[in-house]
Amino acid sequence: MGKTAVAIDLTQRERRELESLASRRKTAQGLAQRARIVLLAAEGAENKDISLRVDAAPNTVGKWRRRFAETIRLTLDTTPRDATHWSLRSMARAVGFAPSTIHRIWKAFNLQPHRTETFKLSADPLFVDKVRDIVGLYLAPPERALVLCVDEKSQIQALDRSQPLLPMRPGQIERRTHDYTRHGTLTLFAALDAATGKVIGRCYPRHRGREFLAFLREIERNVPPDLDVHLIMDNYATHKTEPIRKWLGARARWHVHFTPTASSWVNQVERFFANLTEKQIRRGVHRSTAELEAAIRAYLDALNADPKPFKWTKSADDILAAVKPKSHESQNQHTRGGRLHGARRPIKGRFEREFPSQSDTISEDLV
Repeated sequence: MGKTAVAIDLTQRERRELESLASRRKTAQGLAQRARIVLLAAEGAENKDISLRVDAAPNTVGKWRRRFAETIRLTLDTTPRDATHWSLRSMARAVGFAPSTIHRIWKAFNLQPHRTETFKLSADPLFVDKVRDIVGLYLAPPERALVLCVDEKSQIQALDRSQPLLPMRPGQIERRTHDYTRHGTLTLFAALDAATGKVIGRCYPRHRGREFLAFLREIERNVPPDLDVHLIMDNYATHKTEPIRKWLGARARWHVHFTPTASSWVNQVERFFANLTEKQIRRGVHRSTAELEAAIRAYLDALNADPKPFKWTKSADDILAAVKPKSHESQNQHTRGGRLHGARRPIKGRFEREFPSQSDTISEDLV
């Protein structure tokens, strides 16, 4: 009489994760097969039946069935008494296997208990609407209009290393001291043209509402008067002061699109800021804010001489399917299904409540 197959009773979370591994197109073939073995075992199927259905040897089915019950479940659902996560050796002691065996089992199921990542989901009640609106601007921009991604990179430090750097040599990377001397800060306001990749940028010593208003005027001077301006920006208080509300409300061709809270990733200008930091600021030596501003200006001039736009590839449906924030699943049901990828549903009415109409009184010093 053969051995009795190990019973598998999956939790709801385990079942979801295994079903995802088994059905996802990018999952490695071996990993998908092992996930299907465990799922079929949880349904009560015998090893011989499972081996036929997943095209694997009965011994292979029995091995991964036992290993899931003995090791994988412990890894997923428990922690050792003296630590926050399992290590190879602590798990090996717990189940009586060699650490090398645990390593193979974890590798087979793509488990890495020693690693962790952080995430943050937006709690914005209009998250779905705003994502569709902004992604729609990227994928299907309106005619006779510019889509400008606007934000500020504040408190950029002018830093000088405490000792001269040691330059790169054959077989030796560049070396610099870890400590530095500060020589002041400045703020860069930037507007990225989503269609062309060109950037309008201005540096200011501070980042208050008056500096942002000055930057909006700079944008207006650089945009042909016959084009509408669709402004993508976040909900920072500097962007919503009363003078700015009135200034924008006095200009019918300006349209504001706010990003969801805690969702700066949807604003393409953040990618520009990351490139600027990597290529010019992080390893730069600036002994004054004037030197720092000159370096930023040189970077902008070089970029605008040969601009390359960022290519937005994900539709709103793709993004929302990947994020799936629980707080948004019960709302905006009419926006799901049957809509074109990236289609933009206007939500201008909501922003009309944010900014006054042209009928409001506008102070002469703001126009």
